[in-house]
Amino acid sequence: MDLHNKDSGDILPVVIIGNGPSGICLSYLLSGYTPYFSPEASHPNPILHQKLEENSNLSLFEQDLEYMCEGLEGRSSNPLAVLFDSLLLPDGDYGLDCASPLLWQYEPERAMTHLVLGKGPPGGAWHAMEGSMLTLSLANWMELPGINLKEWMREKRKNVRNDRATPADIASYYQHYVNKMGLSKNFAHSTTVTSVQRVSLRTGVPGWHIQGTQKNNNGDEMPFLVQAENVVLATGTSDSPAHLGVEGESLPFVCHSFQEFEAVISSGRLCRSSEPVLVVGAGLTAADAVLCTHHLNVPVYHTFRRGVLDPALIFNQLPRLLYPEYHKVHQMMSQQQHQLSHSVHTFLSQHVASPDNEHTNSSCSYPGYLSFPKHRVVSFKPNGKCVLEAADGHQVVLQVSLALVLIGSQPNLSFLPEDGRKLGMEPGQPISCRRNPVKVDPFTYECVQEVGMYALGPLVGENFVRFLKGGALGTACHLMQKTRGQRSESQ
Repeated sequence: MDLHNKDSGDILPVVIIGNGPSGICLSYLLSGYTPYFSPEASHPNPILHQKLEENSNLSLFEQDLEYMCEGLEGRSSNPLAVLFDSLLLPDGDYGLDCASPLLWQYEPERAMTHLVLGKGPPGGAWHAMEGSMLTLSLANWMELPGINLKEWMREKRKNVRNDRATPADIASYYQHYVNKMGLSKNFAHSTTVTSVQRVSLRTGVPGWHIQGTQKNNNGDEMPFLVQAENVVLATGTSDSPAHLGVEGESLPFVCHSFQEFEAVISSGRLCRSSEPVLVVGAGLTAADAVLCTHHLNVPVYHTFRRGVLDPALIFNQLPRLLYPEYHKVHQMMSQQQHQLSHSVHTFLSQHVASPDNEHTNSSCSYPGYLSFPKHRVVSFKPNGKCVLEAADGHQVVLQVSLALVLIGSQPNLSFLPEDGRKLGMEPGQPISCRRNPVKVDPFTYECVQEVGMYALGPLVGENFVRFLKGGALGTACHLMQKTRGQRSESQ
């Protein structure tokens, strides 16, 4: 959709900022696709089944969602996320492929005009992820209503390993989903939102001015302005990689994303004879970087602030059979602790993988890898040296060819006043998925501090596609209720 030629005087009911799975799912629900409880279906939860039968003639949009949520428990703290997940994937916690009791009907009279703004193609951050790694979630947890992901992958003759897919597969699935479901007309690509301001619309109701730029076919940035009665924040939290805030972090050999790492690999700068790569962090992206570097036969230093047995460490929460590659990284982290008593030079001379010593050193199961648990980075030096400090104050100086600081990311809400800080659970503090998510009503996902503004997905603490769909349901229901209320007032 070309926004430059769009009439800026038009007032849209809804503008969604972000075209990842949250934005796509909400667009689907706002396009007239309506969920009902199928008369032939049953739900394994008898209490929920009884509630669904009470008003089976009504769509889920007309149900009392708060009542439906009562008594449900799941892996999300958001009640609607648990409800919608239970309806889409009954017994999903057990990895079972139970049929959903929902029957989807296309009812175009319910559709609300809306616009979805995205920086790239539909799928959002999934297009920027390392394409060959496997997703943390099971494949069916990643799917959206209406198109079975596993069946789609089989049609594409793609394999699903351990019931998991690659980010590249998921990104392709989301693009296909938007096209197949007829949602493309609602999506504007290559856009960057620069300002969202509260205004009084010409209709006399409060609303929003959304300004930004959109790249045309020549690559030129063209300004646009759209007006909306409601705005939905679905930007995710992967825009701005988190920084350590230490001396030398801006030096050229320090990277903060997997994409930068891939660029270094493509340049041919890394090889077996390179100085080690330092990976900072104990999340899944850091683990992917460890695996990738290790597979390149480049020595790896790995530092992280938690202990290997800390229950908060993500690796201690993953089943071994489903996530063998991450279990391998956890083994590497665990079995290398005794190597800290050796000098770094000993590590390099004895444990770097090579044809001569790859299988000869019985004291090291993973040649070329050395972990530094319970260490923090103190500084980076221009000569490629990195200073680590242990909890007891002991310091280690490492010589590295590259440092990968992979400690998470923050959302970019620079288009909002004060970067959206007033919207958080702790107003005035930066918005963060874990530490300070956007405060929303748990059943409508409307921001507590801003009427007519909604937030979905990681912005409200939902990192998994499986659970962010509940936010789309709550938002869609509330927007439809508001529209019905406005219509009845005007009659």
